[in-house]
Amino acid sequence: MWFKKRIIIKETNMLLKVDDKRYFKIAEDIILKNRFELERYIFRNPYFLTSYYPIDIEDDAPEIVKLMALAGEIANVGPMASVAGAISEMLVRSVGAKNIIAENGGDICLRAKKDVVVGLYAGNSKITGEVGFKLKKEMIKNIYGVCTSSATVGHSISFGEADAVTVFAKSSAIADAAATSICNASRGRDEEEMINNALEKADEIERIDGVFVVVKDKVGIKGKIPDLVKTDKKITLGELFDIY
Repeated sequence: MWFKKRIIIKETNMLLKVDDKRYFKIAEDIILKNRFELERYIFRNPYFLTSYYPIDIEDDAPEIVKLMALAGEIANVGPMASVAGAISEMLVRSVGAKNIIAENGGDICLRAKKDVVVGLYAGNSKITGEVGFKLKKEMIKNIYGVCTSSATVGHSISFGEADAVTVFAKSSAIADAAATSICNASRGRDEEEMINNALEKADEIERIDGVFVVVKDKVGIKGKIPDLVKTDKKITLGELFDIY
């Protein structure tokens, strides 16, 4: 059995699913701890908040700061591009639940012993709500990340034009930063060029398994992605969790 709770702490808006209710309070404490450490670091190093490029950090920086800096370096973006995925990853790392799904603003970190289907939201594209990704239990028995960036949906800054760039990786922080970087590259004269440019950028990024790019009603795929399955729910990424 799964239990669901939405946890809202400042900018963090997390939908959490776990196999035991007692993890909800633990999760809130972990989010507060990591947010406090991140905010305190930013107060001392404001460039960490504003940089669009990777930055160096101190050896004694908090773990969440180290994770975000690493993700930014791998994807060649600023560390804050990975903040949602990093908070989710720090949570899943720290909570002892065997089955846990943490969705933070459309960026997902999970660990589960059952197959999980995650829905896709791609703005006004016809693909929205029609397809999902089936994450098999063998893939997600350890921490796994599914993160999406969009130039047409949400308030995050993007320099591209894709409706959705979904990245799959064994780290949600890296997946989050990579999705931002790849979405930024989705520029061109038409949909095909936008997708090709995005996929070329994906080729440059290490430690990701695969990427799924949506521009209007066209898609592009690079690397290894989970099986696509049909869905009939008009949902946002992360709101659909079918457990098998």
